[in-house]
Amino acid sequence: MIKIEPPRLRAALDVPGGRRKQRVSMADVARVAGVSSQTVSRVANGLPGVVESTREQVLAAMRELGYRPNSAARSLRYGRFNTIGVILFGLASTGNSRTVEAIATQAASEGYAITLIPVGAPTQDNVMGAFTRMGELAVDGVILIIEVHLLDATAVALPPGVHVVVVDSDAGDRYPVVDTDQADGARQAVRHLLDLGHRTVWHVAGPAESFAAERRAGAWRRALEEAGRPVPPPERGNWSADSGYLAGLRLADDDACTAIFAANDQMALGVLRALHERGRRVPADVSVVGFDDIADAGSYLPPLTTVHQDFAEVGRRCVEALLSQIRDEPAGPGTDLVPTRLVVRASTAAPPP
Repeated sequence: MIKIEPPRLRAALDVPGGRRKQRVSMADVARVAGVSSQTVSRVANGLPGVVESTREQVLAAMRELGYRPNSAARSLRYGRFNTIGVILFGLASTGNSRTVEAIATQAASEGYAITLIPVGAPTQDNVMGAFTRMGELAVDGVILIIEVHLLDATAVALPPGVHVVVVDSDAGDRYPVVDTDQADGARQAVRHLLDLGHRTVWHVAGPAESFAAERRAGAWRRALEEAGRPVPPPERGNWSADSGYLAGLRLADDDACTAIFAANDQMALGVLRALHERGRRVPADVSVVGFDDIADAGSYLPPLTTVHQDFAEVGRRCVEALLSQIRDEPAGPGTDLVPTRLVVRASTAAPPP
């Protein structure tokens, strides 16, 4: 089959001698659009100073010719790659996957792509290796999602001279950190249950190595102590529904347990199953609160009262903080906390008389 090119397109691509260019150039676009190569360059790089009608004319010529800007040449000229690196220890958890999604969405709205490097084990050597790899891949800055304590160091140390923002860490004294206000979210959950009339609140905590689990458990304990209530021994899970189910079975056997705060929604789901199997009604006998407000939380049976995390806002603030550094507006160390809010549904009520 012979493909016939439109005359305008063919004329733009033909060169003397009957040969054809292999790559559409900026000059080709300028010739078709009837403007200078400088104007095409300004449009291609998103720079101001081009009349809107001219910009549309240039964009139409780019689409017609299939022009793609030479990102490598542009990077050499402007010293930027329009790419953000993201380093993290895994995508399995709700928090990590939704945070990465939010970062990618915000980065795209700013004209940036992301390069993702998962790190197998949370060690200082692996973190430094990931930063070395990021340097080879040519990124403008790095967002490090470090949700657990390192196995081989008391605190993470990052290479100097790198634009970096850290998520979900205790490194706010050394680097810019963005995090959900985990402690306030846990306080809201406990306060809600106490205000309903429960004598105290049992807790299904997340993994001991998790910063988020540590903050939620600490806030749960402090809220009970400040209210002068007894602090039951916490159950320990690993964020999974199965671990919540096992913890729920143990709590269901304690008739004194009338209120449970689970450190995430998946473990809360397991708790609900365990209580159902043991004949403990929710919320008539036991109230349950989760944390995260995942998309399915409103479809649990009963719909789950939980703490909402604004992952989109976390992603937006991460990208904004990093771009400020890239644009030579450096920020010092400190922690930027994104507020949480309690979403009350049908899994909580006053305790049985």
